[in-house]
Amino acid sequence: MKVAVFSREITQERLVTFERLGSLLREGGAQLFFCGPAFHEHRELPTDADIVLSLGGDGTFLDAVTAVRDRAIPVAGINFGRLGFLTTAQIGNSIADLARDILERRFAVETRDLLKVSGRSVPKGFYPYAVNEITLHRQGASMLSISISVDGKPLPTYWADGIVIATSTGSTAYSLSVGGPVALPSSKVLIIAPIAPHNLNVRPLVVPDDSSFTLNFDTRDREARLTLDNRSFPVEAGESFSIVKGEYGFRYAALSHDSFISALRTKLFWGEDLRNSR
Repeated sequence: MKVAVFSREITQERLVTFERLGSLLREGGAQLFFCGPAFHEHRELPTDADIVLSLGGDGTFLDAVTAVRDRAIPVAGINFGRLGFLTTAQIGNSIADLARDILERRFAVETRDLLKVSGRSVPKGFYPYAVNEITLHRQGASMLSISISVDGKPLPTYWADGIVIATSTGSTAYSLSVGGPVALPSSKVLIIAPIAPHNLNVRPLVVPDDSSFTLNFDTRDREARLTLDNRSFPVEAGESFSIVKGEYGFRYAALSHDSFISALRTKLFWGEDLRNSR
């Protein structure tokens, strides 16, 4: 079994746990390849890896998916970070059990959608896909005037600090923080959520996941920023972008047996109410 280990940073306090996991995997016959900024060797992700282990938080997981690209290698998140909705396996769990689950392939794999952006100012070589969301947001003091068409039908103009277009996977990320709804990851929907809208009569909108978007904006600052998950580039006012569901998705490997509903309750304290404990 070929296991690619991806990490942005391995701190000294996490090193013992990391080395223990690696030793158990090797003892079980796995061949390890170390990828990502945390390692000085084997930085290229092997094309024939059986699984990618993302060690860190959700940001590390997003970088791991970017490294995998269209190679259909399952990515599993092991949470060395904080909240971790994508990195469901907690490093506090039994390391031996975690290694055994990996070696015996006891993990569920599902394909999740990506968003893809295209436009004149997308930098050459920039990976134009996003797991969670594509966001347009202001860079200066002035708000944005944002025009969006869904399948060729224009929505009313948004006057706001920005706009989030999120996948169902990303419904618990930036979209949630700006008031968007929570969607189960298996839901075939996309979410349009304005950031600090100046129109008080606009709310987040849920649309089918096969919708296509055309987006453009204006601002007195002449420039804004387009962000795909944790990667971004500047865009000039008046530019137009197309956003669609990607022609391929990413393979999400769940090492944890906890459900998405369980994660909502334990990580977001969903529905926490003193009356429920009586």
